[in-house]
Amino acid sequence: MQIHIVASGDTITSIAQLYGATSAAIIEANELSTPNELVIGQALVIPIIGQFYFVQPGDSLYDIAQRFGTTYQALAEINQISATATLPVGLRLYIPPRPKREIISIAYVEPMGDTVSTPLIHAVENHAEKLTYLALFSYRVQRDGSLVAPPIDNLATIAGNHQTALMLVVTNLEEGAFSSELGHIILTVQSVQNTLLDNLVNTATSGGFHDVHFDFEFLLPEDREAYNDFLRKAKTRFAQAGLTLSTALAPKTSSTQTGIVYEAHDYAAHGEIADFVILMTYEWGYSAGPPMAVSPINEVRKVVDYALTQMPADKIILGQNLYGYDWTLPFVAGGPYARAVSPQQAIQLARENNASISYDIVAQAPFFQYTAADGKTHEVWFEDARSIQAKFNLIEEKQLRGIAYWKLGLSFPQNWLLLTDQFTITKVI
Repeated sequence: MQIHIVASGDTITSIAQLYGATSAAIIEANELSTPNELVIGQALVIPIIGQFYFVQPGDSLYDIAQRFGTTYQALAEINQISATATLPVGLRLYIPPRPKREIISIAYVEPMGDTVSTPLIHAVENHAEKLTYLALFSYRVQRDGSLVAPPIDNLATIAGNHQTALMLVVTNLEEGAFSSELGHIILTVQSVQNTLLDNLVNTATSGGFHDVHFDFEFLLPEDREAYNDFLRKAKTRFAQAGLTLSTALAPKTSSTQTGIVYEAHDYAAHGEIADFVILMTYEWGYSAGPPMAVSPINEVRKVVDYALTQMPADKIILGQNLYGYDWTLPFVAGGPYARAVSPQQAIQLARENNASISYDIVAQAPFFQYTAADGKTHEVWFEDARSIQAKFNLIEEKQLRGIAYWKLGLSFPQNWLLLTDQFTITKVI
């Protein structure tokens, strides 16, 4: 696939001609509802095999080959140029696709209310084939060890039709928030633990689940070892039942990181006990905080680098958001929360408000500002083809096991095109 950034004067026709594609294919791939109203700075995925690169000042064939994981001899041959030739700025080079590596792809799904909404069902139908696991969020633990299940409806059937395994997500959510007190009861009261594990095994085996995934957050720091012991106990029970165990980990950058979000999450222990872990590498920019990238690549990289000192790469799944936020400026702590938006909604906002999209090179994330009808200035940070490609590059560079998305239901067509173009998705059933 090719990523093209819309510049002033670009049209769908001119972009298609540049890459030897068709306008119809570009419109369909990017789900463009207004193809004649492109936004300057908008990232488009061009559905071609391989990609083109336009030579920049200072480039050499060797440097370009290194960047794309090939050899300068191969580039010279396929582009019918001399391997030692000086490259003129602006020369278009064809870059062949690199071999695909197998990874695990996971997507959380969070049904709200008593039934699964039709749009959410459609999202699962559209993307299940691209997933190893569909993670049902969430089975909420009660103080007696019983479980409150989310609505499932026909999600299990849809997943099964695409050989997508089910992941049972267990949380210490209570009254809409993660509860330290509930977590402490689960991790320290043996009778509650025993009841919970019985219920998890019964629910998972009867419901056709493949993995049980613990997303216990805001645990008391003093419950760190109790959590490790609980996971060891759970792992023994699950293995006997033919189930795998995974956990969600807060985005730590050191073993001494303080704060109730981090301290009870022991990377080394989880790496030893769990079959795999999901790093929750998002929410630097969050709804109650100041505007910034949700998953800036420089911060994500720090978490991955630390995790690799505690566990092997083949146990690490990179967490990735499928959303951005729209903040009202000036930001005031304790003020109104930012509004969550999908990547497609963000581009629509930019188009409707005649805003150009900028790109933060350090964070590897797109953003823009606009003035709303009420005269207030807004700042939007979101994901696009470039930002998700940066995460895919990190997965490839560090040889991580895969990616996990929070969450299905928000439109981001470029992500799915790039995912399946660059990786083969492992199926475990």
